[in-house]
Amino acid sequence: MEEIKIPKRISTALLNSITSGVTPRLGIEHIAVGRKREIETLLGDLENIGQGGSVFRFIVGRYGSGKSFLLQIIRTYAIERGYIVADADLSPERKLTGGNGAGLATYRELLGNMSSKVRPDGGALPALLDKWIDNIRIDLISGGFPETEIPAKMEQRILLDIAATEELVHGYDFSKVLQAYWRGFNSGDDNLKNAAMKWLRGEYATKADANSELGVRAIITDETWFDYMKLISAFVSMVGHKGFVMLLDEGVNLYKISNTISRNNNYEKLLNMFNDAMQGKVRGLGAYMCGTPQFVEDMRRGLFSYEALRTRLAGSRFLKEGMQDMQGPLMYLEKLTHEEMFVLLGRVSALHRAHYGYGETVSEEELIAFMQIVANRLGADELLTPREVLRDFVSILNYIHQNPGHSFISMIGGDDLLKRMPANSGETDENEEGEEAEAVEFTL
Repeated sequence: MEEIKIPKRISTALLNSITSGVTPRLGIEHIAVGRKREIETLLGDLENIGQGGSVFRFIVGRYGSGKSFLLQIIRTYAIERGYIVADADLSPERKLTGGNGAGLATYRELLGNMSSKVRPDGGALPALLDKWIDNIRIDLISGGFPETEIPAKMEQRILLDIAATEELVHGYDFSKVLQAYWRGFNSGDDNLKNAAMKWLRGEYATKADANSELGVRAIITDETWFDYMKLISAFVSMVGHKGFVMLLDEGVNLYKISNTISRNNNYEKLLNMFNDAMQGKVRGLGAYMCGTPQFVEDMRRGLFSYEALRTRLAGSRFLKEGMQDMQGPLMYLEKLTHEEMFVLLGRVSALHRAHYGYGETVSEEELIAFMQIVANRLGADELLTPREVLRDFVSILNYIHQNPGHSFISMIGGDDLLKRMPANSGETDENEEGEEAEAVEFTL
Protein backbone atom coordinates (compact mmCIF):
# COMPACT_ATOMS: atom_id res chain seq x y z
CA MET A 1 0.00 0.00 0.00
CA GLU A 2 1.06 3.59 -0.57
CA GLU A 3 3.04 5.42 2.09
CA ILE A 4 2.51 9.10 2.73
CA LYS A 5 4.47 11.79 4.53
CA ILE A 6 2.33 14.42 6.16
CA PRO A 7 2.83 16.88 9.05
CA LYS A 8 1.39 15.74 12.35
CA ARG A 9 -0.79 18.85 12.60
CA ILE A 10 -2.49 18.05 9.31
CA SER A 11 -2.87 14.30 9.92
CA THR A 12 -4.41 15.08 13.33
CA ALA A 13 -6.93 17.45 11.73
CA LEU A 14 -7.78 14.92 9.00
CA LEU A 15 -8.33 11.99 11.36
CA ASN A 16 -10.30 14.09 13.84
CA SER A 17 -12.54 15.32 11.02
CA ILE A 18 -13.14 11.83 9.63
CA THR A 19 -13.86 10.36 13.07
CA SER A 20 -16.36 13.09 13.91
CA GLY A 21 -18.04 13.00 10.49
CA VAL A 22 -17.12 16.57 9.48
CA THR A 23 -15.33 17.79 6.39
CA PRO A 24 -11.57 18.28 6.76
CA ARG A 25 -10.37 21.84 6.23
CA LEU A 26 -6.66 21.02 6.13
CA GLY A 27 -4.81 18.44 4.03
CA ILE A 28 -7.84 17.45 2.01
CA GLU A 29 -5.67 16.82 -1.05
CA HIS A 30 -4.12 13.80 0.71
CA ILE A 31 -7.38 11.86 0.66
CA ALA A 32 -9.15 13.32 -2.39
CA VAL A 33 -10.38 10.52 -4.67
CA GLY A 34 -12.63 10.50 -7.73
CA ARG A 35 -14.89 13.39 -8.75
CA LYS A 36 -12.84 13.76 -11.94
CA ARG A 37 -15.63 15.32 -14.02
CA GLU A 38 -16.73 17.62 -11.22
CA ILE A 39 -13.20 18.85 -10.53
CA GLU A 40 -12.53 19.43 -14.23
CA THR A 41 -15.70 21.56 -14.37
CA LEU A 42 -14.72 23.53 -11.28
CA LEU A 43 -11.19 24.13 -12.55
CA GLY A 44 -12.76 25.40 -15.77
CA ASP A 45 -14.85 27.76 -13.66
CA LEU A 46 -11.73 29.10 -11.97
CA GLU A 47 -10.14 29.76 -15.34
CA ASN A 48 -13.22 31.69 -16.46
CA ILE A 49 -13.34 33.65 -13.19
CA GLY A 50 -9.68 34.52 -13.65
CA GLN A 51 -10.59 36.04 -17.03
CA GLY A 52 -13.20 38.28 -15.40
CA GLY A 53 -16.21 35.97 -15.78
CA SER A 54 -18.60 34.90 -13.04
CA VAL A 55 -20.54 31.76 -12.16
CA PHE A 56 -23.08 30.47 -9.64
CA ARG A 57 -23.47 26.73 -9.10
CA PHE A 58 -25.41 24.51 -6.73
CA ILE A 59 -23.66 21.30 -5.61
CA VAL A 60 -26.38 18.79 -4.84
CA GLY A 61 -26.16 15.51 -2.95
CA ARG A 62 -27.64 13.81 0.06
CA TYR A 63 -26.14 14.00 3.53
CA GLY A 64 -22.61 12.58 3.67
CA SER A 65 -22.24 12.27 -0.11
CA GLY A 66 -19.25 14.61 -0.32
CA LYS A 67 -20.74 18.06 -1.00
CA SER A 68 -18.76 19.81 1.70
CA PHE A 69 -15.69 17.79 0.73
CA LEU A 70 -15.96 19.08 -2.83
CA LEU A 71 -16.34 22.65 -1.53
CA GLN A 72 -13.10 22.27 0.40
CA ILE A 73 -11.38 20.94 -2.73
CA ILE A 74 -12.54 24.07 -4.59
CA ARG A 75 -11.23 26.18 -1.71
CA THR A 76 -7.82 24.47 -1.75
CA TYR A 77 -7.41 24.67 -5.52
CA ALA A 78 -8.54 28.30 -5.64
CA ILE A 79 -6.19 29.48 -2.89
CA GLU A 80 -3.25 27.64 -4.46
CA ARG A 81 -3.95 29.40 -7.77
CA GLY A 82 -4.04 32.92 -6.34
CA TYR A 83 -7.77 33.47 -5.74
CA ILE A 84 -9.31 34.97 -2.61
CA VAL A 85 -11.83 32.58 -1.01
CA ALA A 86 -14.54 33.29 1.56
CA ASP A 87 -16.69 30.51 3.00
CA ALA A 88 -19.57 30.21 5.45
CA ASP A 89 -22.06 27.60 6.66
CA LEU A 90 -25.68 28.72 6.62
CA SER A 91 -27.57 28.07 9.85
CA PRO A 92 -30.72 29.23 11.68
CA GLU A 93 -28.75 32.37 12.61
CA ARG A 94 -27.03 32.83 9.23
CA LYS A 95 -29.26 33.10 6.17
CA LEU A 96 -29.31 35.27 3.05
CA THR A 97 -31.75 37.74 4.57
CA GLY A 98 -34.07 37.70 7.54
CA GLY A 99 -34.79 41.03 9.14
CA ASN A 100 -32.96 40.08 12.34
CA GLY A 101 -29.47 40.45 10.91
CA ALA A 102 -29.34 36.90 9.54
CA GLY A 103 -28.02 38.04 6.16
CA LEU A 104 -25.49 40.36 7.78
CA ALA A 105 -24.35 37.48 10.00
CA THR A 106 -23.58 35.47 6.86
CA TYR A 107 -21.61 38.40 5.43
CA ARG A 108 -19.59 38.71 8.64
CA GLU A 109 -18.84 35.00 8.63
CA LEU A 110 -17.66 35.20 5.01
CA LEU A 111 -15.41 38.19 5.78
CA GLY A 112 -13.97 36.48 8.85
CA ASN A 113 -13.16 33.36 6.83
CA MET A 114 -11.73 35.29 3.87
CA SER A 115 -8.52 33.46 2.93
CA SER A 116 -5.58 33.86 0.59
CA LYS A 117 -2.34 32.05 -0.14
CA VAL A 118 -0.54 33.96 2.62
CA ARG A 119 -3.54 33.79 5.00
CA PRO A 120 -5.06 30.34 4.29
CA ASP A 121 -6.87 30.15 7.65
CA GLY A 122 -8.94 33.34 7.32
CA GLY A 123 -8.56 36.98 8.28
CA ALA A 124 -7.09 37.90 4.90
CA LEU A 125 -8.80 41.27 4.36
CA PRO A 126 -6.47 43.49 6.47
CA ALA A 127 -3.43 41.75 4.97
CA LEU A 128 -4.88 42.24 1.49
CA LEU A 129 -5.31 46.00 2.06
CA ASP A 130 -1.84 46.41 3.55
CA LYS A 131 -0.22 44.46 0.72
CA TRP A 132 -2.07 46.58 -1.84
CA ILE A 133 -0.66 49.78 -0.34
CA ASP A 134 2.85 48.31 0.09
CA ASN A 135 2.91 47.11 -3.52
CA ILE A 136 2.07 50.60 -4.78
CA ARG A 137 4.88 52.05 -2.68
CA ILE A 138 7.40 49.43 -3.89
CA ASP A 139 6.36 50.03 -7.49
CA LEU A 140 6.89 53.78 -7.15
CA ILE A 141 10.27 53.36 -5.47
CA SER A 142 11.32 50.94 -8.21
CA GLY A 143 10.21 53.55 -10.76
CA GLY A 144 12.84 55.95 -9.44
CA PHE A 145 10.58 58.55 -7.79
CA PRO A 146 12.27 60.59 -5.04
CA GLU A 147 11.23 59.74 -1.48
CA THR A 148 9.66 63.19 -1.06
CA GLU A 149 7.27 62.56 -3.96
CA ILE A 150 6.20 59.06 -2.90
CA PRO A 151 3.25 60.01 -0.60
CA ALA A 152 1.62 62.25 -3.24
CA LYS A 153 2.16 59.68 -5.99
CA MET A 154 0.74 56.93 -3.78
CA GLU A 155 -2.35 59.05 -3.12
CA GLN A 156 -2.86 59.42 -6.88
CA ARG A 157 -2.41 55.70 -7.55
CA ILE A 158 -4.70 54.66 -4.73
CA LEU A 159 -7.43 57.06 -5.82
CA LEU A 160 -7.06 55.73 -9.36
CA ASP A 161 -7.42 52.13 -8.17
CA ILE A 162 -10.40 52.94 -6.00
CA ALA A 163 -12.16 54.83 -8.80
CA ALA A 164 -12.76 51.52 -10.59
CA THR A 165 -15.21 50.48 -7.84
CA GLU A 166 -17.21 53.73 -7.77
CA GLU A 167 -19.33 52.78 -10.78
CA LEU A 168 -20.80 49.80 -8.91
CA VAL A 169 -23.78 49.96 -6.55
CA HIS A 170 -22.62 51.49 -3.21
CA GLY A 171 -19.20 51.96 -4.79
CA TYR A 172 -18.87 55.59 -3.68
CA ASP A 173 -19.14 54.75 0.02
CA PHE A 174 -16.91 51.72 -0.43
CA SER A 175 -14.23 53.90 -2.04
CA LYS A 176 -14.44 56.48 0.76
CA VAL A 177 -13.81 53.75 3.34
CA LEU A 178 -10.77 52.50 1.39
CA GLN A 179 -9.47 56.07 1.29
CA ALA A 180 -9.94 56.29 5.06
CA TYR A 181 -7.96 53.08 5.48
CA TRP A 182 -5.16 54.53 3.34
CA ARG A 183 -5.07 57.75 5.36
CA GLY A 184 -4.84 55.73 8.57
CA PHE A 185 -2.08 53.58 7.09
CA ASN A 186 -0.12 56.58 5.81
CA SER A 187 -0.40 58.63 9.01
CA GLY A 188 -0.06 55.74 11.46
CA ASP A 189 -3.58 56.35 12.77
CA ASP A 190 -4.67 52.90 13.92
CA ASN A 191 -8.04 54.22 15.08
CA LEU A 192 -8.90 55.30 11.53
CA LYS A 193 -7.71 51.97 10.10
CA ASN A 194 -9.75 50.08 12.69
CA ALA A 195 -12.84 52.17 11.91
CA ALA A 196 -12.49 51.36 8.20
CA MET A 197 -12.13 47.64 8.99
CA LYS A 198 -15.13 47.83 11.32
CA TRP A 199 -17.20 49.27 8.47
CA LEU A 200 -15.97 46.68 5.96
CA ARG A 201 -16.85 43.89 8.40
CA GLY A 202 -20.41 45.21 8.67
CA GLU A 203 -20.12 46.03 12.37
CA TYR A 204 -21.61 49.54 12.42
CA ALA A 205 -25.11 49.52 13.90
CA THR A 206 -26.14 53.00 12.73
CA LYS A 207 -25.37 55.31 9.82
CA ALA A 208 -24.77 58.14 12.27
CA ASP A 209 -21.86 56.28 13.90
CA ALA A 210 -20.32 55.51 10.51
CA ASN A 211 -20.72 59.12 9.39
CA SER A 212 -19.13 60.56 12.53
CA GLU A 213 -16.09 58.27 12.38
CA LEU A 214 -15.58 57.83 8.64
CA GLY A 215 -17.66 60.44 6.87
CA VAL A 216 -19.83 57.89 5.04
CA ARG A 217 -23.62 57.88 5.12
CA ALA A 218 -24.20 54.18 4.41
CA ILE A 219 -23.59 50.93 6.30
CA ILE A 220 -23.70 47.29 5.25
CA THR A 221 -27.10 45.75 6.04
CA ASP A 222 -29.17 42.61 5.60
CA GLU A 223 -30.48 43.96 2.30
CA THR A 224 -27.21 45.22 0.84
CA TRP A 225 -24.50 42.77 1.95
CA PHE A 226 -24.21 40.96 -1.40
CA ASP A 227 -23.66 44.28 -3.16
CA TYR A 228 -20.58 44.72 -0.99
CA MET A 229 -19.42 41.18 -1.74
CA LYS A 230 -19.49 42.21 -5.41
CA LEU A 231 -17.44 45.31 -4.57
CA ILE A 232 -14.89 43.20 -2.69
CA SER A 233 -14.76 40.83 -5.67
CA ALA A 234 -14.03 43.73 -8.01
CA PHE A 235 -11.42 45.09 -5.60
CA VAL A 236 -9.46 41.83 -5.17
CA SER A 237 -9.25 41.45 -8.95
CA MET A 238 -8.16 45.06 -9.30
CA VAL A 239 -5.26 44.66 -6.85
CA GLY A 240 -3.80 41.64 -8.61
CA HIS A 241 -5.62 38.52 -7.44
CA LYS A 242 -7.18 36.20 -9.99
CA GLY A 243 -10.69 36.48 -8.62
CA PHE A 244 -13.01 35.95 -5.68
CA VAL A 245 -14.70 32.66 -4.73
CA MET A 246 -17.64 32.54 -2.30
CA LEU A 247 -18.63 29.18 -0.78
CA LEU A 248 -21.94 28.68 1.04
CA ASP A 249 -22.55 25.30 2.67
CA GLU A 250 -25.64 23.86 4.36
CA GLY A 251 -28.12 25.48 1.97
CA VAL A 252 -30.71 23.10 3.41
CA ASN A 253 -31.12 25.60 6.27
CA LEU A 254 -33.05 27.83 3.86
CA TYR A 255 -35.37 24.90 3.16
CA LYS A 256 -35.91 24.46 6.91
CA ILE A 257 -37.26 28.00 7.39
CA SER A 258 -40.81 27.35 8.57
CA ASN A 259 -42.29 30.75 7.77
CA THR A 260 -43.28 30.83 4.09
CA ILE A 261 -42.77 34.56 3.67
CA SER A 262 -39.32 34.46 5.27
CA ARG A 263 -38.32 31.42 3.20
CA ASN A 264 -39.47 33.07 -0.04
CA ASN A 265 -37.59 36.25 0.88
CA ASN A 266 -34.44 34.17 1.11
CA TYR A 267 -35.20 32.53 -2.23
CA GLU A 268 -35.75 35.98 -3.73
CA LYS A 269 -32.35 37.06 -2.43
CA LEU A 270 -30.81 33.89 -3.83
CA LEU A 271 -32.44 34.58 -7.20
CA ASN A 272 -30.95 38.07 -7.29
CA MET A 273 -27.50 36.70 -6.44
CA PHE A 274 -27.83 34.02 -9.09
CA ASN A 275 -28.97 36.51 -11.73
CA ASP A 276 -26.12 38.92 -10.99
CA ALA A 277 -23.52 36.17 -11.34
CA MET A 278 -24.97 34.48 -14.41
CA GLN A 279 -25.77 37.72 -16.25
CA GLY A 280 -22.23 39.03 -15.85
CA LYS A 281 -23.20 41.94 -13.60
CA VAL A 282 -20.26 41.15 -11.34
CA ARG A 283 -16.63 40.69 -12.34
CA GLY A 284 -14.42 37.79 -11.27
CA LEU A 285 -16.84 36.11 -8.84
CA GLY A 286 -17.52 32.41 -8.38
CA ALA A 287 -20.36 31.46 -6.00
CA TYR A 288 -21.13 27.88 -4.91
CA MET A 289 -23.90 26.64 -2.63
CA CYS A 290 -24.36 23.09 -1.32
CA GLY A 291 -27.70 21.47 -0.61
CA THR A 292 -29.63 18.21 -0.62
CA PRO A 293 -31.87 17.06 -3.49
CA GLN A 294 -34.89 17.81 -1.28
CA PHE A 295 -33.68 21.39 -0.77
CA VAL A 296 -33.61 21.84 -4.54
CA GLU A 297 -36.48 19.73 -5.87
CA ASP A 298 -39.23 19.84 -3.24
CA MET A 299 -42.12 21.60 -5.00
CA ARG A 300 -43.65 22.70 -1.71
CA ARG A 301 -40.67 24.20 0.17
CA GLY A 302 -37.54 23.72 -1.94
CA LEU A 303 -35.95 25.98 -4.56
CA PHE A 304 -38.33 24.57 -7.17
CA SER A 305 -41.27 25.92 -5.15
CA TYR A 306 -40.10 29.38 -6.19
CA GLU A 307 -41.08 29.57 -9.83
CA ALA A 308 -38.39 32.00 -10.93
CA LEU A 309 -35.67 29.74 -9.50
CA ARG A 310 -37.23 26.56 -10.87
CA THR A 311 -37.29 27.90 -14.42
CA ARG A 312 -33.62 28.84 -14.17
CA LEU A 313 -32.37 25.67 -12.50
CA ALA A 314 -34.45 22.87 -14.00
CA GLY A 315 -32.53 20.66 -16.42
CA SER A 316 -33.35 19.99 -20.05
CA ARG A 317 -36.31 17.72 -20.74
CA PHE A 318 -34.15 15.90 -23.29
CA LEU A 319 -31.65 14.68 -20.70
CA LYS A 320 -32.73 11.26 -19.48
CA GLU A 321 -32.08 9.79 -16.04
CA GLY A 322 -28.37 9.34 -15.44
CA MET A 323 -27.42 12.15 -17.85
CA GLN A 324 -25.99 15.37 -16.46
CA ASP A 325 -24.98 18.62 -18.09
CA MET A 326 -21.79 19.44 -16.18
CA GLN A 327 -21.98 23.08 -17.27
CA GLY A 328 -25.50 23.54 -15.88
CA PRO A 329 -26.15 25.39 -12.60
CA LEU A 330 -27.02 22.15 -10.76
CA MET A 331 -24.13 19.73 -10.19
CA TYR A 332 -25.46 16.45 -8.83
CA LEU A 333 -22.85 14.31 -7.07
CA GLU A 334 -22.79 10.71 -8.19
CA LYS A 335 -21.81 7.97 -5.75
CA LEU A 336 -18.16 7.04 -5.57
CA THR A 337 -17.53 3.79 -7.41
CA HIS A 338 -16.41 0.74 -5.44
CA GLU A 339 -12.96 1.15 -6.97
CA GLU A 340 -12.75 4.81 -5.90
CA MET A 341 -13.92 3.90 -2.41
CA PHE A 342 -11.23 1.20 -2.25
CA VAL A 343 -8.54 3.76 -3.15
CA LEU A 344 -9.94 6.16 -0.56
CA LEU A 345 -9.81 3.52 2.17
CA GLY A 346 -6.23 2.72 1.20
CA ARG A 347 -5.24 6.36 1.55
CA VAL A 348 -6.96 6.72 4.90
CA SER A 349 -5.27 3.53 6.10
CA ALA A 350 -1.87 4.93 5.04
CA LEU A 351 -2.72 8.23 6.77
CA HIS A 352 -3.59 6.43 10.01
CA ARG A 353 -0.43 4.34 9.81
CA ALA A 354 1.79 7.39 9.19
CA HIS A 355 0.13 9.36 11.99
CA TYR A 356 0.61 6.67 14.66
CA GLY A 357 3.86 5.28 13.27
CA TYR A 358 3.06 1.57 13.11
CA GLY A 359 3.59 -1.11 10.48
CA GLU A 360 0.99 -2.24 8.00
CA THR A 361 -2.05 -3.83 9.67
CA VAL A 362 -4.60 -3.96 6.84
CA SER A 363 -3.90 -5.85 3.63
CA GLU A 364 -5.53 -5.20 0.26
CA GLU A 365 -7.46 -8.45 0.66
CA GLU A 366 -8.84 -7.25 3.99
CA LEU A 367 -9.82 -3.92 2.44
CA ILE A 368 -11.67 -5.81 -0.29
CA ALA A 369 -13.41 -7.91 2.36
CA PHE A 370 -14.46 -4.75 4.21
CA MET A 371 -15.73 -3.22 0.97
CA GLN A 372 -17.73 -6.32 0.11
CA ILE A 373 -19.34 -6.35 3.55
CA VAL A 374 -20.25 -2.68 3.14
CA ALA A 375 -21.42 -2.97 -0.47
CA ASN A 376 -23.49 -6.10 0.10
CA ARG A 377 -25.43 -4.77 3.06
CA LEU A 378 -29.11 -4.43 2.39
CA GLY A 379 -29.63 -1.13 0.62
CA ALA A 380 -25.97 -0.12 0.88
CA ASP A 381 -26.01 1.59 -2.50
CA GLU A 382 -28.76 3.90 -1.28
CA LEU A 383 -28.03 4.25 2.42
CA LEU A 384 -24.26 4.25 2.90
CA THR A 385 -22.19 7.33 2.20
CA PRO A 386 -18.41 7.96 2.18
CA ARG A 387 -18.81 9.73 5.52
CA GLU A 388 -20.36 6.67 7.15
CA VAL A 389 -17.95 4.19 5.58
CA LEU A 390 -14.87 6.21 6.57
CA ARG A 391 -16.12 6.76 10.10
CA ASP A 392 -16.65 3.00 10.56
CA PHE A 393 -13.28 2.24 8.99
CA VAL A 394 -11.25 4.68 11.12
CA SER A 395 -13.06 3.54 14.27
CA ILE A 396 -11.86 -0.02 13.56
CA LEU A 397 -8.31 1.20 12.92
CA ASN A 398 -8.38 3.19 16.16
CA TYR A 399 -9.58 0.19 18.15
CA ILE A 400 -7.02 -2.30 16.85
CA HIS A 401 -4.25 0.27 17.37
CA GLN A 402 -5.38 0.70 20.98
CA ASN A 403 -5.90 -3.06 21.43
CA PRO A 404 -3.09 -4.90 19.60
CA GLY A 405 -4.61 -8.28 20.39
CA HIS A 406 -7.38 -7.65 17.85
CA SER A 407 -6.97 -7.90 14.09
CA PHE A 408 -8.80 -5.97 11.39
CA ILE A 409 -10.31 -9.11 9.88
CA SER A 410 -11.60 -10.34 13.25
CA MET A 411 -13.30 -6.99 13.77
CA ILE A 412 -15.24 -7.18 10.52
CA GLY A 413 -16.36 -10.78 10.57
CA GLY A 414 -13.82 -13.39 11.53
CA ASP A 415 -10.66 -14.95 10.09
CA ASP A 416 -12.64 -17.28 7.85
CA LEU A 417 -14.11 -14.35 5.91
CA LEU A 418 -11.24 -14.19 3.43
CA LYS A 419 -11.62 -17.92 2.74
CA ARG A 420 -15.29 -17.41 1.87
CA MET A 421 -14.57 -14.59 -0.58
CA PRO A 422 -14.88 -15.57 -4.27
CA ALA A 423 -11.50 -16.35 -5.84
CA ASN A 424 -12.61 -14.37 -8.89
CA SER A 425 -14.33 -11.07 -8.20
CA GLY A 426 -16.63 -11.65 -11.12
CA GLU A 427 -17.93 -15.01 -9.80
CA THR A 428 -21.36 -15.43 -8.31
CA ASP A 429 -22.37 -17.17 -5.11
CA GLU A 430 -25.65 -18.55 -3.84
CA ASN A 431 -27.65 -17.04 -1.03
CA GLU A 432 -29.52 -18.99 1.63
CA GLU A 433 -32.52 -19.51 -0.65
CA GLY A 434 -30.42 -21.03 -3.40
CA GLU A 435 -30.62 -17.95 -5.63
CA GLU A 436 -27.56 -16.51 -7.33
CA ALA A 437 -26.25 -13.32 -5.77
CA GLU A 438 -23.89 -11.19 -7.79
CA ALA A 439 -20.57 -10.47 -6.10
CA VAL A 440 -19.27 -6.95 -5.95
CA GLU A 441 -16.73 -6.32 -8.71
CA PHE A 442 -13.44 -4.60 -8.00
CA THR A 443 -10.84 -3.44 -10.51
CA LEU A 444 -7.61 -2.84 -8.63
